[in-house]
Amino acid sequence: MRPDLTTALRRALFEEWSQTGYVGISLESVALRAGAGKAAIYRRWPSKLAFASDAIETVGVDLAAFSDCGSLEADLTAFLLTMRRALRHRLVRRILPDLLAERACSRDLAPLIDRLARRRRAEGERMLDRAVARGELRTHLDRELALDLIPSPLYWRMIVRERATTRAEVDRQARALVAALRAC
Repeated sequence: MRPDLTTALRRALFEEWSQTGYVGISLESVALRAGAGKAAIYRRWPSKLAFASDAIETVGVDLAAFSDCGSLEADLTAFLLTMRRALRHRLVRRILPDLLAERACSRDLAPLIDRLARRRRAEGERMLDRAVARGELRTHLDRELALDLIPSPLYWRMIVRERATTRAEVDRQARALVAALRAC
């Protein structure tokens, strides 16, 4: 199988998804966008769900992978800047809300979303562990609340409210999150 065609099919899937939502994806339309036949999809993936899951896991942005920046505030800033970069992408801005809405309507995508969330939360745990080790956070903080809190303000502003976020606003969010996490 040609890797360039596989890449073109994934790209076409995301374009289709951004316009129709997951439910409306037509594999025939995806193949046409990629300049291929529908059989090219089925040679690679057995179903739309398998195709979508593979595409998201393969090209999805890893929002949590970053190194120790030296302080909790610096780590949070690095995370938020990475997340902001991803949320600025036109396809991400359309597909991510649809992906989460699909979870509420159909459990088909739940395993994929759960896997991605576990990976991101594991990275978040490492960030919290570093902050605890540096004495920036207390040992017995509410980690579930902390991990839910970290991405929420930026997601809410950029996706729900459809507002741009400046670097200065990211810095303020990081400072606010430090204060909030100290209270968890």
